[in-house]
Amino acid sequence: MSSAIANIPFSVLDRSRTREGRDASEALRDTVRLARRLEALGYHRFWVSEHHSVPGVAGSAPTVLAAAVAAATSTIRVGTGGVMLPNHRPLVVAEQFGVLESLFPGRIDMGLGRSVGFTDGIRRALGKDKGAMDLADFAERVEEFLGWFTGDQRLYPQVHALPAEGLRPEPFVLAMGEGADIAAAAGLPMVVGDLRGRDRMLRAVERYREGFRPSPWADRPHVVISGTVAVAATEEEARRLLIPEAWSMAHSRTRGVFPPLAPAERIETLTMTAKEREFYESGLRGHVQGTEEQVAAALEAVIKETDADEVLLTTSTYDRDALLDSFTRLAGVAGLTRVPVPNTAADSAG
Repeated sequence: MSSAIANIPFSVLDRSRTREGRDASEALRDTVRLARRLEALGYHRFWVSEHHSVPGVAGSAPTVLAAAVAAATSTIRVGTGGVMLPNHRPLVVAEQFGVLESLFPGRIDMGLGRSVGFTDGIRRALGKDKGAMDLADFAERVEEFLGWFTGDQRLYPQVHALPAEGLRPEPFVLAMGEGADIAAAAGLPMVVGDLRGRDRMLRAVERYREGFRPSPWADRPHVVISGTVAVAATEEEARRLLIPEAWSMAHSRTRGVFPPLAPAERIETLTMTAKEREFYESGLRGHVQGTEEQVAAALEAVIKETDADEVLLTTSTYDRDALLDSFTRLAGVAGLTRVPVPNTAADSAG
């Protein structure tokens, strides 16, 4: 095992993807079940995401889902990847994380992003517009958000976020490009992805490290690299893990609807248009995929190249057993603590 891989934590982001023939309730329970299994495998963090009005994604309320995950686990850190601050008042988000940290002390992460809804309709429903993505606005929201925890609230000095004030859940900024400046100026750990945009990732990491200013939250830069990783017994099996998500993305880009994940074997029989085929093939390229040996070599290269402090993985596929097998194989690659992960009555109920 590479020392580059063995010396850093591995974590997972799950987007609560729905699957054909199964509803959102089952997708959310799948997320909780997966968190329990990954905790047993030795993963460091388990994060959930925020998406609105996307038929193929059940995860729309990340702090609520994080509470369910934290309640079902005991040691793994739990957080968001991320809460989209432009969609919310920072006070309300701080209060939510304050409740989480109070209930699960020392285990809560606050991943913060600046994306808004995918369409004009979603943005209007959220009371936002494209201006909500402005970097300066996001920087101000991050500053306000952190101030609710430190009690150094410049905008509303007579208001207190309870029970958040005085607590220290761990904050992260999800960033690429200029977003790295916000993480650096705020003195926060940065999550940068994806692994397919290697040059852009390296520029963001360099920009972040050069501009980092120590803060009460972090005394040194902390880089988390993020991307899709698929591991299987053969290269072809690993590629098949990526097929459902690749088709879902191709479908959304050509038809405007992001559908639930479909079985790989059915997707492979589809007759695609030229445009669909282009997006589909693009969705299969550039990820870290293959056997344990191939994935270990690829991860070692990117970890050394970025000097990353941590790796955050995400994998979406139709076959839940194959997904768990991929994460189990990856735990072996990363040298994580592995224990048997049985199917239990609690898992069925979760």
